[in-house]
Amino acid sequence: MTDSTSEPLPALHGVGRYPMVIVSHSEAETRHLGLQLARVLPPGITVALDGPLGSGKTNLVRAVCIALGVAENQVNSPTFVLMQSYPDGRIPVFHFDTYRLSDLDEFLAIGAEEFLNDKQAICFVEWAERVSEALPADRLSIRMEQISADARRLILTSGGPVSESVCRAICAATK
Repeated sequence: MTDSTSEPLPALHGVGRYPMVIVSHSEAETRHLGLQLARVLPPGITVALDGPLGSGKTNLVRAVCIALGVAENQVNSPTFVLMQSYPDGRIPVFHFDTYRLSDLDEFLAIGAEEFLNDKQAICFVEWAERVSEALPADRLSIRMEQISADARRLILTSGGPVSESVCRAICAATK
């Protein structure tokens, strides 16, 4: 993986105090990034994931969950159930997929705020741009872009001091 922090990137979705770019050349490198994230994500953080279909959002979440101690066969995409809960890892994880939701009200109707406010768990929200108004300001935003069949560009942006500390830790771990 390579990263670049010398040139500032524009903030994504109006959130952005610490943008960083990581290029993952393979699924294995993306899994390794998930392992790094699992080491530094604190309970109570929300991770907003955006990117086109097939960009690796669910694979990244799966890698984090496995690193936190969740059995690999338990980690599935929540596309059709909207939210998966993984309470058995070192830190509980709530994993939302908002792709099929028609609007923010639908997201709120499934009780998302309760999970987003849980200070003991990590929340992942795929297709986060669809519900960004409901997400905490201090969140880690990860935009995933497919740049070849195997390679992905991940743009990490912090929205406050907690997510900025995560970005700094990831930056240090990927050097």
